[in-house]
Amino acid sequence: MLGTNLKHLEAKGEVEEVLKNDEKVMICCGRMGPMCIPVYGVMENLESRYPKIQFRDMDFDMPVASFIKDLPECSSFMGLPFTVYFKNGTVVKATTSIQNEKQIVDILDEVFKD
Repeated sequence: MLGTNLKHLEAKGEVEEVLKNDEKVMICCGRMGPMCIPVYGVMENLESRYPKIQFRDMDFDMPVASFIKDLPECSSFMGLPFTVYFKNGTVVKATTSIQNEKQIVDILDEVFKD
């Protein structure tokens, strides 16, 4: 399990449930490494600003991570974390590597605008 304050996705059923029940979901799949930790921190900071978005993390080394790793949108990714944005269960954006708060906010505002 990742050492973050985010809700963790640890089983396929949990992933399916959040994607089925929540319109807007951001999942960051990574490790507790130097490229991932800043993204988790930004997500933690943004949770209160974006209450309609479900922010989740997923350990890259757990079997459930194959869900993210096998997405066509992530097929060319080489660096961690893999960050995927879902709207109504469909991928609307995927990024790889470190992202700062402005980059993440820009994506959230673009893909989840009402």
